[in-house]
Amino acid sequence: MAVTMTTLVAGAISGESLIAFPTDTVPALASRPDCAALIYAAKQRPPDKPLILMAATAVELWAFTTGTEAERRVWQRVAEQHWPGALTLVLPANDRLPPAVNPLNPTTIGLRIPNHPLALEVLAQTGPLATTSVNRSGDPPLETISEIEAQFPQVLTLLLTELDDSVETKPTGVPSTVAQWVGDRWQILRQGAVMLEPQIK
Repeated sequence: MAVTMTTLVAGAISGESLIAFPTDTVPALASRPDCAALIYAAKQRPPDKPLILMAATAVELWAFTTGTEAERRVWQRVAEQHWPGALTLVLPANDRLPPAVNPLNPTTIGLRIPNHPLALEVLAQTGPLATTSVNRSGDPPLETISEIEAQFPQVLTLLLTELDDSVETKPTGVPSTVAQWVGDRWQILRQGAVMLEPQIK
């Protein structure tokens, strides 16, 4: 269901609806973090595939993590280099993380700030959201409103007329790089648009 920004944000904040909006990679399917079970049900997604948190600012995302001061300095340095952008950092999570975001391992969480003006506007109004690509589990990501509406008619999808045509907002279709902090270094779980040295310390 294509809706306006106001309706989309209201649905996200209430927790009663799944929402979809464009990002710099592929469109995001999102919910309030404590309502993440809605995403798993809609996508028929197995519980061993965690969701990621997206937000408009790094400060909002660091609030869900735990680490030493030295580790946080490394994480912040990498984030300053690549956020907003197509890099997902998988970090140790604290007890603020709703277990539904990562049902089988709530001690870690993937975090990202998308480099897309409309996504950032949505996230600035909703706060952090649990997100994933819009598709049935195992299928390719959907990239257009018509595809999303056909397969997920219950999802509130932001009208593309909300976009400013003067801003380059076309998604790349290339997934984000996923890097997990393991011990004292990065382990690349998925190579995507961003190149990151795996052993930055």
